Amino acid sequence: MSISSLSSGLSGLIANSTALDSSANNIANASTNGYTPEVANFQQGTTGGVSVNISKAGAAASANSNADANASSGTDLTTETVNSIQYKAGFDLNAQVVKTADQVLGTLLNIKA
Repeated sequence: MSISSLSSGLSGLIANSTALDSSANNIANASTNGYTPEVANFQQGTTGGVSVNISKAGAAASANSNADANASSGTDLTTETVNSIQYKAGFDLNAQVVKTADQVLGTLLNIKA
């Protein structure tokens, strides 16, 4: 049980870190003309845990940016701020899962020894 908890917590850490990187990239490029924001889509992993898929905001936004390279990026700073807070909270919660699983595993090893 502890090993699977460590694995699930680690996958959550990686997914939230990747999503936070994507959101930070969107914020950094908010005033870049022709930039298409990225969107993070979380999915349940096949063996448990979570994974994230980073994609562009959509085909329509991409078509608009290709048609007019001088158009604004379309990054919504309010949405990106909320997303960043969610991703940080998810990261912190998964860090607690890893910490607790580590403590449980340590206790099990001490009992066994």
